[in-house]
Formats: sequence, C-alpha cells, structure tokens
Amino acid sequence: MTHAFGIVFFPYTAPGDDGPAGIAGPPGPSGPPGSPAISGGTTYVRWGKTACPNVTGTELVYAGITAGSFFDVGGGANYICTVNGDDVEYHPEATTTNANVARLYGTEYQIESGQALSGLNQHNAPCAVCEVTNRSKQIMIPGRYTCPDTWTVEYSGWLMTINENNRRTMFICMDKNPEAIAGREANDNGALLYHVEGNCGTGQLPCPGYDGTKEMSCVVCTK
Repeated sequence: MTHAFGIVFFPYTAPGDDGPAGIAGPPGPSGPPGSPAISGGTTYVRWGKTACPNVTGTELVYAGITAGSFFDVGGGANYICTVNGDDVEYHPEATTTNANVARLYGTEYQIESGQALSGLNQHNAPCAVCEVTNRSKQIMIPGRYTCPDTWTVEYSGWLMTINENNRRTMFICMDKNPEAIAGREANDNGALLYHVEGNCGTGQLPCPGYDGTKEMSCVVCTK
C-alpha cells in the first residue's frame, strides 16, 4: 500500500470463486390465464334431422331440405342440404325464364315393406348443417354405429343412397331416427333414398361379417 497526496492505493487482488447459491425465494404471483387453444373446427350434414346432436361443441348452422336431381336423369351427382322455403334468397338479377334444363327436387324416403323406417316411405327428408367448434376432423364410417377410440360420436344411422338401377349419386348417413317434413308426403319421386345392403359373394363383401339381408349402419365421428 502506498500514499500519494493523501490518496491510499491498495494492491490489485484477483476476485475469488463464487460462493454457494443462497436459498430460493418464495414463488411470485401467477400470471393471468392464457387464451384457450382454438382448433379449426369442421362441419357436416346430419341427414334426416332438423337439429344437431346434443354433443358438446356442436352447433346448428341451419336446418333445411334434403334435395338432389331427379332419380333417372342427369344433373348433380350428390344430395345437398338446401335451405327451407322461408330462408330462400334470389339475386336481383334472377329472371323467370324457366329454362327447365336443371332442376332441384326434394328427396323421398323409399323404404321397402318390412325394412327399418318403413313408416317414412314417400315422405320427404329434412337435414341440418352442424358446426363443430372444438374438433377439426370429421369422417363417416359405413358399416359401424360406434366410433374408434378417441373419436366423438356425432350421430349414428342408416347408410342410404339411390337405387342401383338409377343414376349414380352419393352414399349418405341418414340419422337412425329420422324425421319427415310435415305436409310433404307424396309419391312424386324426384331425388330418392334407399337402404343399402351388402352384396355377398366371391370377390364381393365378406359374409359372414356383412349380411346381405340387413340394412347397413353408419356413424359420423369427429376428433
């Protein structure tokens, strides 16, 4: 140590090693909760019903009428859930030309005597478009009425389509307990829906397992 003009100088000494860590203090207060995770969601049609299933996260977008092209001519190759009559909108530019070249028809249940749903024969089928807000995947499984593990059952029902002797269309899963549109019972044909049965035989569906005499089931699942 030296002195100069009253100032004291100490010799340089290198710092020592760090000492042991002290005891951790108490935890701080919790922060505000974060926003819940939001999935993309999905939609599906519940054929034969005017409401969506009572399943958490599933909501009605709109109820409507099951419709399609006439059963034995050209047109769209699928069934659609069009809106009810009170909800129809036409663009101001629409005309009344009546070209009569592409028409949309209501869809009748075509149920053979003795089959499930036979009391609905010749009645028209409603439909409901449903939104699932907290699940983003949707499948329809033919031949089952339960969903795989980790999937949610939206509804189960009957696999239906057009008669195989008519123009092709799509397979749909009709609700197991479908409704009819009030006041629309008539044998006007239009778009038609029949139960689907498996076709058994060599090179066909495996029976037993499938049963060629029974109406096939289906289920709509989300995840």
